[in-house]
Amino acid sequence: MTGGAFCLERRQGERVVALTGSPNVGKSTLFNTLTGLRQHTGNWPGKTVTGATGRHVRHGQDYLLADLPGTYSLLARSPEEVAARDLLCFGGADAAVVVCDAASLERSLGLVLQVMEVQPKTVVCVNLMDEARKNGVEIDLNGLAQRLGAPVVGTSAGRREGLEPLMEAVESVIEGRADLHPVSADYPTAVETATALVEPVVGETGLPARWVALSLLEGEPGLMESLRMALGRDLREEEPVAAALEKAQQVLTKSGLTGPVFQEAVAAAQIRKGAALAREVMTTPGGGPRWGRRLDHLLTGRLTGTPAMLALLALVFWITIAGAQVPSDLLSKALFWVQDRLTDLFTYLGAPGWLHGALVLGAYRTLAWVTAVMLPPMAIFFPLFTLLEDLGYLPRVAFLLDHAFQKAGSCGKQALTM
Repeated sequence: MTGGAFCLERRQGERVVALTGSPNVGKSTLFNTLTGLRQHTGNWPGKTVTGATGRHVRHGQDYLLADLPGTYSLLARSPEEVAARDLLCFGGADAAVVVCDAASLERSLGLVLQVMEVQPKTVVCVNLMDEARKNGVEIDLNGLAQRLGAPVVGTSAGRREGLEPLMEAVESVIEGRADLHPVSADYPTAVETATALVEPVVGETGLPARWVALSLLEGEPGLMESLRMALGRDLREEEPVAAALEKAQQVLTKSGLTGPVFQEAVAAAQIRKGAALAREVMTTPGGGPRWGRRLDHLLTGRLTGTPAMLALLALVFWITIAGAQVPSDLLSKALFWVQDRLTDLFTYLGAPGWLHGALVLGAYRTLAWVTAVMLPPMAIFFPLFTLLEDLGYLPRVAFLLDHAFQKAGSCGKQALTM
């Protein structure tokens, strides 16, 4: 595999480790702790997305750590997810570290399964273990490692706990000392049959043949272009691959698994597998489900997920438009009362009209308008999101809103920020 523009620049003898994970799992905190804040920030190759690289030295060995943009899935939609996917798949990393939230492990393991398909040398970092303990959550890390077929290390990056075992695990997978047998999601029979038809003919690509076969069957245009650039050729134009794809598509068509339905079936299998693994290794002493898990079931349930999503979006819009209108009106009246008093002062002093227009009607009035409109929503949402963060619910809300905006064809993180 050529790698091309996706490859990160490394020094001689340096090992490249890609850090990936969903937003709000402490990935950047882990990155900054490992690199000692000695990172370089810049645009990823060919993307208008910023990322960071930093260096870590262990036992005289240099490691180049790449902090990839946060992503919930390698089925990329936003520019951040595309950059993370391309650099993870084609960036020439020696290993990957997937950072998970210990308190919400079930949502992170779907991404872990996707990453292990493209990068078998993967270490799973279960971060925020201290927060999980506060919530009474216990995780069988050894049991999870056996089920995943990959090293699993618990960390609390903010407290610098677990960093040495994490880097030891990274070293072991790169040097081939770890027993790796990555587990795969349980895909529908038709998907497995189609994959088995394509996998033997993809040839030597430097990538796992199973992942390449699944990618070719998915046929997502952006991924196909990235794969063509990385390999320097289009696999779909090669006769054995084209013939196998035709047979595989016939199998999928008979089962109704074509286009977006195929993508949804693959993603659903990964999510189900991840959730099942999480249930097997997570326990809550004292009995009864945690409120966080109850909230997860409500927000992501088949029958309740969509109504909850719509209700949450309606609440956000109501607070922004109607709820914030009351303090906005009060603030506007107060600020424009001050404007009238400034006008009286300029008149009393006999100031020229152009000076009054520039300072009062220009600068002050503009400032008053912006403050009256923007400050109330900010004053409402900042303490609200801070409270959700303290309670451990902010990642759930962010995940739900991001999912809602992605269903509408946009990126939730950017849309919510705006």
